[in-house]
Amino acid sequence: MSFQQGLSGLNGASKSLDVIGNNVANASTVGFKSAQAQFADMYANSMNRSGNSPVGIGVEVAGVQQSFTQGNVSTTNNPLDIAINGDGFFRMQSNLTDASPLYGRNGQFQLDKSGYITNPSEKGAYLTGWQGDVVGGDPVALKIDTSNIPATQTTKVNSKVNLDSRMAAPTATPFDPADANSYNSTTGVTVYDSLGNNYNVQTYYVKNDSASSSTQTQWDVYSTVDGEPYPSFSSPSSQSKIGALTFDNNGVLTSTDPIATLNLTPKAGASFASAGIALDYNGTTQTGAPFATVAQTQDGKGPGVLSSFAIGKDGKMVGSYSNGDSKTLGQVVLVNFANPNGLSPLGSNLYTATADAGEPLVGKPTTGQFGVLQARAVEDSNVDLTTELVNMIVAQRVYQANSQTIKVQDSVLQTLVSLR
Repeated sequence: MSFQQGLSGLNGASKSLDVIGNNVANASTVGFKSAQAQFADMYANSMNRSGNSPVGIGVEVAGVQQSFTQGNVSTTNNPLDIAINGDGFFRMQSNLTDASPLYGRNGQFQLDKSGYITNPSEKGAYLTGWQGDVVGGDPVALKIDTSNIPATQTTKVNSKVNLDSRMAAPTATPFDPADANSYNSTTGVTVYDSLGNNYNVQTYYVKNDSASSSTQTQWDVYSTVDGEPYPSFSSPSSQSKIGALTFDNNGVLTSTDPIATLNLTPKAGASFASAGIALDYNGTTQTGAPFATVAQTQDGKGPGVLSSFAIGKDGKMVGSYSNGDSKTLGQVVLVNFANPNGLSPLGSNLYTATADAGEPLVGKPTTGQFGVLQARAVEDSNVDLTTELVNMIVAQRVYQANSQTIKVQDSVLQTLVSLR
């Protein structure tokens, strides 16, 4: 007689309860993947090569298989929380000098004091990808670059306005920017030099009846820069116009002569393009409607400070700056394996690859077999508590049944010992 079968059954049921207990304990662990104990029967080999014994010798634990099914995605308020919806794992490394990759689905990330994106576990794994605009190559630890972006000097101003054809010429002459009766309408725009210093350019439009005719209407254009007449003269009364806009009877702009460029004097240490700032009035009209600035743009910007960043579904990290610019800060990559069950768990929701997993395939989210990323969200544990509790009851009954076989074996052995 043997207690082997019952003992192996107890060990198997105990292992199954351990796995179920671990699943239940991690029902709220972000990115956790449930596991299941798998079993196989055992038979003793015959010494005379006549085959195995028809009576088994119990059960063995064949392995613990993890289920990499998708967990629910829950939204959060942390911009660094990232959920993977679909296939793939985040690629991480344990420190900045050791590039040995680690993998996981827990997307709860945070910034360390140096600006690197890290996993909050005690291992403090660094999230990897491609830095800046780089695409391809070996992934590196991702870092949020908080440095300012430089200023861009203005080289062109586009102004599109509608001048009111019903207006009469100003009653006050000559033009004086301080006298609202000496001009009809005005617009303003801010331009920048090479260091990001700003200049307020104010443009004034004066209807010139003396230069108009039955077939065309002329509007003289004047300007001030930071409140000072441009070009600079001894007094406003002697200021020269910078050009004129001429319209035909259909209100179509036919001439901007001689408006071409503004040649501003830059502030100390700064500069403007040698060609000056080009003025473009293309699209400007004269109609019987009130004066309006239809559109006005310029291509310069002051220096920008990083104000926020966001991670897209394709893993691209884009920074937004105080001057309205945006810049790609990095690219989160995903990794997939032919056999995810070949990954070896390390704890802290991290895995390391083994030969059984196959070669790691690195790529951008949303491409090929990789899933999409969702920022400000995390993937919940895929543990189904209802199923686990039912499995726990079944494992408990199996444990009790195996203990009963040992009890019966003990009773049989006791009967044999008592024979006389």
